[in-house]
Amino acid sequence: MERSKLLTINQVAKILGVMPPTLRRWDKSGKLKAIRVGNKKGVGERRYRREDIIRLITKQTDSLLIEN
Repeated sequence: MERSKLLTINQVAKILGVMPPTLRRWDKSGKLKAIRVGNKKGVGERRYRREDIIRLITKQTDSLLIEN
């Protein structure tokens, strides 16, 4: 996977309008999974795939449309 296509936790927080702790909770709950980079044991910095961000936004938008 190309690192250039991965976004940092701060970039994603800004895009989604949430705080980094929210993204950490979403990672733990499975709502938006992060990829760990920088460490072989999976405890490195969180990075997010653009496709996953787009999928989450689409899912949230679809939910809003269905509710209205």
